Amino acid sequence: MSKPKIGVVIGSTRENRFGDKPAQWIFDLAKARGDFEVEIVDLRDYPLPFFEEQMSPAWGPSKNETAQLWQKKVASLDGYIFTVAEYNRGPTAVLKNALDYAYTEWNNKPAAFVGYGGVGGARAVEQLRLHAVELQMAPIRAGVHILMPDFVALMKGEKKLGELPHLEDNAKGMLDQLAWWTKALKNAREEDGAQAEAA
Repeated sequence: MSKPKIGVVIGSTRENRFGDKPAQWIFDLAKARGDFEVEIVDLRDYPLPFFEEQMSPAWGPSKNETAQLWQKKVASLDGYIFTVAEYNRGPTAVLKNALDYAYTEWNNKPAAFVGYGGVGGARAVEQLRLHAVELQMAPIRAGVHILMPDFVALMKGEKKLGELPHLEDNAKGMLDQLAWWTKALKNAREEDGAQAEAA
């Protein structure tokens, strides 16, 4: 069986964003395990307009070419780790917009979250868990939350993420859960596909 493919989605497109740091950090940790193929998926590479299609992608194909490319990328992956900035007690608009531009491509796949900012991005992650359920994803319980003292030290360059063992412990637990769910859901999707072909 081929290794499952995990996309680390950078959930911010702002200039001088912090999101590159946790994305590269969790990418390195996930890749080092050896049981995933991992890639960084940068929303800057998919400049989606605010959602304005005539219908939800749950009901019909998107006309926007960038949306079509985005959907193909989402479909190619078996699971996702989202880096999550918290703005005003919620996720970034660009990340929510990207979620809205796909539907079946997300279905029956696990989602994990690395949050940062106020209370470690926990409020934004909590909202994204609800969005993930509506998109028929399986948001896993464990997550990584970079709380404000660590966030400030990282922003000032006083520390690096690899120097914070409590975050690495959280990341290990999250990746362990992600591995289990990715394998279980990938097997189930492949079994469904085989049954559909045989019907």
